[in-house]
Amino acid sequence: MSASEPRPIDAATYAETERRLASLLETERDLLILQGEAILVLEAAARGLGGPGVRVLNLVSGPYGEAIGDWLAVGGATVRQLAVEFDSAIAADVVGETLERAEFDVVSVVHAEAATGVVNPLEQIAAAAHAAGAVVLVDAVASVGAEPLPIDDWDLDLVMLGTQKAMSGPAGVCALVASERGWAQISSNQQAPRSSILSLLDWKDQWIDAGRVKVPGYAYEYEMRALIAALDELEGDLGLRRLIARHHQAGLASRAGARALGLETWVANERDAASVVTLLRAPAGVAVTTLVEAARGHLQDGQRALITSAPGPLGEFALRINHTGAGARPEAVIAALTALAGGLSQLGLSPDLAGALAVAHTALADA
Repeated sequence: MSASEPRPIDAATYAETERRLASLLETERDLLILQGEAILVLEAAARGLGGPGVRVLNLVSGPYGEAIGDWLAVGGATVRQLAVEFDSAIAADVVGETLERAEFDVVSVVHAEAATGVVNPLEQIAAAAHAAGAVVLVDAVASVGAEPLPIDDWDLDLVMLGTQKAMSGPAGVCALVASERGWAQISSNQQAPRSSILSLLDWKDQWIDAGRVKVPGYAYEYEMRALIAALDELEGDLGLRRLIARHHQAGLASRAGARALGLETWVANERDAASVVTLLRAPAGVAVTTLVEAARGHLQDGQRALITSAPGPLGEFALRINHTGAGARPEAVIAALTALAGGLSQLGLSPDLAGALAVAHTALADA
């Protein structure tokens, strides 16, 4: 190894990175960093919980909720889906009523859906689940850093995290925050993966319970160092709470500005709108892909990811402003709105750019 090359990520560095991430999230619960994209922790937690005899209420407000339900069912769990249209949040009172009518061991919910721009009332859903004696499984991959997520205060049992969205960290690592109740539910599943990349229990036994002295498997050098760099920035001038406020501000400004341009937001109820992305319906007679292409032509090369079609089947109906991470900065929001106005004008429409920027700047200042 040359003098210029960094030393490999050892157990002490790995454990310290976990401690720093837990401190940033203000949680005293077990935090485990896994080597892989966030889909790893999503499937690992679902497969760990979903065994024979386990009764799951899976809340579906978008495609990620659907996927978690499928993984929970693979191991033999009985999964009941409580779904809404993908432009609305799950109502906490409906969750409570469902829990009163039947018994469930696990309630699974996606906090914020990056595919749809919906945020669910997690605090109230978690309270209803715990009142019914159920463990709460939370996909917070898109919401961490963009929405308030007080894990300990809301008593969330198993929280799955990614760093590549609002936190502007690497995509090659993910994390799990687990309560004692969450670990107990996984341990009770005789079908929970073992000797597998999906085995959370192996990590608990060989890493957490063993005192974090030897990392199981291999630490991805560059991804871990990118995570450390992201933590350095967040612990410095930015801070997690300021980052959340920035995303909230960007969401408000994006939605207000888009409406002023004459566009309809996909999520009609402002209370249900997430801070990580905003979906918009294309004007009547205009194809989503046509508007996206026209708008992206008014963005610089490094900014074109600010405007895309919505992912998957929703791409036929909606486009998306990606005000997440660096896209949550005020200048990025203004650039996206200006590009949308340019695209609309190019297609023969007459958007009010001055009015859109005025309301956006007001929202940015007020937030």
